[in-house]
Amino acid sequence: MKDKLVTIFGGGGFLGRQVAQALMARGARVRVAQRDLATAVRVKPLGALGQTQFVAADIRRSDSVTRAIHGSDIVVNLVGILAGDFEAFHHQGAANVAKAAAQAGVDALVHVSAIGADAESPSAYGRSKAAGEAAVRAAFPRATIVRPSIIFGPEDQFLNRFAGIIGSPAPVVPVIGGATKFQPVYVGDVAQAIANAAEQPGVHGGKTYEVAGPQVMTMKEINGWIANAIGRDKPLVDVPGAVASLLAVLPGGPITRDQLAMLGRDNVAAPGADGLQALGVAPTPLGAVADKWMVRYRRHGRFAGRAKA
Repeated sequence: MKDKLVTIFGGGGFLGRQVAQALMARGARVRVAQRDLATAVRVKPLGALGQTQFVAADIRRSDSVTRAIHGSDIVVNLVGILAGDFEAFHHQGAANVAKAAAQAGVDALVHVSAIGADAESPSAYGRSKAAGEAAVRAAFPRATIVRPSIIFGPEDQFLNRFAGIIGSPAPVVPVIGGATKFQPVYVGDVAQAIANAAEQPGVHGGKTYEVAGPQVMTMKEINGWIANAIGRDKPLVDVPGAVASLLAVLPGGPITRDQLAMLGRDNVAAPGADGLQALGVAPTPLGAVADKWMVRYRRHGRFAGRAKA
């Protein structure tokens, strides 16, 4: 990877910074391409002098994508949204990136999708992810598609969001979709898997990998784990489906209708799938790393153990 130029769409985000660091550690030069470059500068100190570049790019605009990819050896597309115009970003945007990568003759393309990508998904998110995968395959058949489960890490919007709710003064913790199963995967593991795919297109090109952690947990179990980790002994109360549906239509509600639809399906790897292992990464258990940042949600911070609140 030494001196190879890797353009990362969405490289300044939560996952993107980890991917950039993993690639730069291997000697690659990284070009971060995204709409808002204000947060992207956080990548700069992660590498050596001259190892990072930054370019404003919007994957919805093919001309913007073409300019960002010019001169690249490898392209990684991490762009994804949880609300908004899924079709524009997950489908058309993915197609723009794959077409431009093919036209530029890059060595490898890694496209990050999601477990749950399915043309028959009840959620627009899942359907758009499936459409994006199909568009990538059509334009760049040698692309590696990586489908992560829910990603956790120090700056995630998953564990941290629930920890904030559990650590609030509220006497109970409402849980929506409590029986839905997840297989949370550590952000550092996903980043290394993506870097390995980018470095070895001859091995991983043309393949699709579902990457997930070593533990399958329900939403309620995850909330229980967080409560224990931050020393908060509170009742976990399942939100009835009718109430969840009402919350999903309220402006500014805690969940959207599409997110509620996603909770109707488990978010776990297919039976027998070993995406992380196949990409050369040993999966990290939740408890092995999450305590490092969950500590700030404890009543007395790092001076508190897991004693009940």
